[in-house]
Amino acid sequence: MHHAVSLITILAAGFGLALVLGFIAARLKLPALVGYLLAGIAIGPATPGFVGDMAIASQLAEIGVMLLMFGVGLHFSIDDLLAVRRIALPGAVVQMGVATALGLGVASAWGWSLGEALVFGVSLSVASTVVLLKALESRGLVETADGRIAVGWLVVEDLAMVLVLVLLPAVAPALGGKASASAHGTGLTILITLAEVAGFLAFMLVVGRRLFPWVLWQVAKTGSRELFTLCVVSAAVSIAYGSSALFGVSFALGAFFAGMVLRESEFSQRAAEQTLPLQDAFAVLFFVSVGMLFDPQVLVDEPLHVLATVAVIVVGKSLAAVMLVLLLKYPVRTALVVAASLAQVGEFSFILAGLGMSLGLLPQEGQSLILAGALISIALNPIVFAALGPVQRWLQRRPGLAARLEAALNPLAELPVHTEGKYLANQVVLVGWGRVGKQIAQTLADKGVPFVVAEANREWVQQLRDSGVPAVWGDATEPEVLIQAHIRDATALVIATPETVQVRRMVDTARTLNPSIEVVVRSHNLEEASLLSQEGAGTVFVGESELAKSMARFVLEVVHARSGTR
Repeated sequence: MHHAVSLITILAAGFGLALVLGFIAARLKLPALVGYLLAGIAIGPATPGFVGDMAIASQLAEIGVMLLMFGVGLHFSIDDLLAVRRIALPGAVVQMGVATALGLGVASAWGWSLGEALVFGVSLSVASTVVLLKALESRGLVETADGRIAVGWLVVEDLAMVLVLVLLPAVAPALGGKASASAHGTGLTILITLAEVAGFLAFMLVVGRRLFPWVLWQVAKTGSRELFTLCVVSAAVSIAYGSSALFGVSFALGAFFAGMVLRESEFSQRAAEQTLPLQDAFAVLFFVSVGMLFDPQVLVDEPLHVLATVAVIVVGKSLAAVMLVLLLKYPVRTALVVAASLAQVGEFSFILAGLGMSLGLLPQEGQSLILAGALISIALNPIVFAALGPVQRWLQRRPGLAARLEAALNPLAELPVHTEGKYLANQVVLVGWGRVGKQIAQTLADKGVPFVVAEANREWVQQLRDSGVPAVWGDATEPEVLIQAHIRDATALVIATPETVQVRRMVDTARTLNPSIEVVVRSHNLEEASLLSQEGAGTVFVGESELAKSMARFVLEVVHARSGTR
């Protein structure tokens, strides 16, 4: 095949085979990504027949990672990231340490040197953000409190891996590897790396959040749909590349922060919608490229080593995450979501494995085991997420065990004993402290209507308490949360959360305790609103319909005013 058409060849083979095998996997009730991984194995160098160009496939997959992370950034504001810092920062750091120790211990038992075992352990400690996002999106969890915690946790892991990748060459000789070509000492290398990361964050937060939304606005004013889409895609890819070239951070991390600063623009929703097809298409190539790296022979040569590697990734990391989240006084539900999110490895593990081999700090067997662990854990991850529901229901049938697991639950889960009586009866219970919830709360406060906020983000609840607003922390689908908000004596329940999947449970709880309560629900579209109304969810408001009514009312007022002056 002529080199000039290698790109077309890999696109045709990758997309075509992924479609066929993904469709077969879906018909067999398996996750479609299992088919994508098998497609990669089929066109990889370890299987007979056609072999795709791995270099081109890897670069196409990198574009998919950038676009996907950019899309997440468009839905994940800087405030969201800062809001979960108290759990994401310590949790990610300690969890990476535990996972590294597990991997190091297993590799040491195999007779590997300290340096080889350490690189192997660190490679298993970091999860794939791409895999996580696909899992969260398929279950509508990206914009939930648990989803934000999981994404924030992995962002911290990505930042930590940036430091590891830069520092490893400097410390390689001390670990028994090859000497680094860097002219700087270890201490100076650390300082330079920290300065580069700090410079990147400062640039994106200070300059980026002002400059990039302004550029998007200037392009939008041209009225060209093509130019707008081109601006969004070029911003995602160019900022990611520039961040890597100038500040040494990964493409994925650069694209994520690019999305976060562009979220400041009023066109962020439009940008997300227009890049979604590209995100989905190139994300498929990410999984195909992972399959191409895998050599099935390792399953025959080292089956026990593969099993141990998968156990560290799926079991060890998950158990460590559950214990850490519970120790940080978060509910079992959050612990399970974070644990499922971390039960896989991906792109950073491959990069670190390649670097470790080049520095003589990882044997070929180590890279093969990491790839095998990645492929198997990625294939199992949708199953792990699907098991969350049954596990939660099992715990609900054993309230004693659930109570022991959450014995140290945060006092924010109930109103203070000194709460004024006006917030305990005839009040409004407001579920959700997002953009819509804040506006509703401001209106209620201006009119002197007492309200209590039920919010799943612990940091936001703490901020509300500090500002004198009565608030309860927890998932409002759990009866205990609404009970603590005194739903029994409330006048109205306002559900202002963006996700409406669990509205039915909230409404059932509220009406069981307070049959006469008025329920008001936020919805995103007419179809969803119709279903909610049919289920008796209460009065449903659709954003687009209310906007249209407001605009029409204003136009009628203008018309009537001008008619009266004639």
